[in-house]
Amino acid sequence: MVMSRPQFRLTQFLAIAGLALLAACAQPFEARVQSFQSMPPAQGQTFYVKPSDPQRQGSLEFAAYAGLVGTELQKLGFQPAASAESADLHVMMDFNAGPGRERIATRPGMNPGWGWGRGWYGRYGGWWGNPWYDPWGPWGNQEVYSFTVYPAYLHVAILRTSDKTPLFEGRAETTTRANDLPSTMPNLVTALFTDFPGASARSKIVRVPASR
Repeated sequence: MVMSRPQFRLTQFLAIAGLALLAACAQPFEARVQSFQSMPPAQGQTFYVKPSDPQRQGSLEFAAYAGLVGTELQKLGFQPAASAESADLHVMMDFNAGPGRERIATRPGMNPGWGWGRGWYGRYGGWWGNPWYDPWGPWGNQEVYSFTVYPAYLHVAILRTSDKTPLFEGRAETTTRANDLPSTMPNLVTALFTDFPGASARSKIVRVPASR
């Protein structure tokens, strides 16, 4: 079966759109991370994760995210304490997701180009009755569109229990297309603890692989 020019163009367009969709799905998670630190080397110090907001004490959501932070600290050589009183370090954690906000972007539009093909409205007409109309031609205009993004952040401060001296302050921020903090938080935690504790007074973009 021989495709007409419009059919070929449509197939070509759909193939390119499919590849673009796959590429978008494979994009890594990105977060901006800021940190300040004077952390001593990890030597088995014990820690206890506490909410910065006392109202979150006992919250199941806080417990789930605190578990993620605790796992990262254990990977680095710190050990969980049985209670806040017995811990060498207090890890204060805060998190939230803000209201959605609109963003404007552009994408290739469909505009008249030049092409031949048997159309709907004439023996030699193009797709829309124009013998030279090609909706997926190379000169399509940019289409402006809007979408909603949702900001989210994670803030972690580590204090020496004995004298309340701050040893680390870090914040990871991102925006996502879905208002889904439980799915976003694991990536925020990973981003914040990438190269922990890192250089002090530093802001950087951290990318977490999409497979996570």
